[in-house]
Amino acid sequence: MASAKNHDFHILPPSPWPLLGATSAMVMLGGSVFWWHKAPWGVWVAALGLLGVLATFFFWFSDIRDEANAGDHTPVVQLHHRYGMILFIASEVMFFVAWFWAFFAAALFPSHAEAVGGVWPPKGIEVLDPFVYPLLNTLILLLSGTTITWAHHALIHGDRQGFKQGLWLTIILGVLFSCLQAYEYSHATFPFAGNIYGSTFYMATGFHGFHVIVGTIFLAVCLWRAYLGDFTPKQHFGFEAAAWYWHFVDVVWLFLFLTIYIWGSNFGAAVGAGH
Repeated sequence: MASAKNHDFHILPPSPWPLLGATSAMVMLGGSVFWWHKAPWGVWVAALGLLGVLATFFFWFSDIRDEANAGDHTPVVQLHHRYGMILFIASEVMFFVAWFWAFFAAALFPSHAEAVGGVWPPKGIEVLDPFVYPLLNTLILLLSGTTITWAHHALIHGDRQGFKQGLWLTIILGVLFSCLQAYEYSHATFPFAGNIYGSTFYMATGFHGFHVIVGTIFLAVCLWRAYLGDFTPKQHFGFEAAAWYWHFVDVVWLFLFLTIYIWGSNFGAAVGAGH
């Protein structure tokens, strides 16, 4: 048959989701701009755009799930998915490099920034103790890295019960991390605006917290799919991509903890002065 498939690639049918997603994102951005400029209807336009973006996520990902279950994700297609996920994580690495760069630029050369008074942390800033909630959150994320690895190995060896249990524990740890970070923010004595320390601290740690929430949702979707019977020892890239993303989040937090919380705190400054 001339129409028979004789290759390992997946030719996608026409889909409305790219157009809907792009349009919804534009509406959400435009509504947000008007909202920030005090337009009373801006928040409703932004909410409408957000609903469109969420609908795009749901229906597009549902299509991808159906394609995977139908066998369209051949080894060649899965390889390209892996390349795409690697490039995505690489772009996320560079995103965090920008915030680390901003923090180090102010911390290493405080004399170049009059706003910090020539010292780091800036005068009047009471930094958070890195060995209380930040250390606890570090232990939580390190533990979550072991639970998601357990889930992955359980799936590979056909242990679906262990796979689900590992996912459950990882999701619970992710939620616990987010709650502790919110509690930490609520007790911080320095604001986001008005000083370079607060701006760089909240942008770096806040965006990481956002990534933890995204990763937790990612894993929750994988757990839902696990209960639907998706994923096999041979074909489970949807979960594997989530595991890669979670390990990336873990590694970024370790750098944040060591540099911004410890090295960039009064503890780090005291150690530096002692040398």
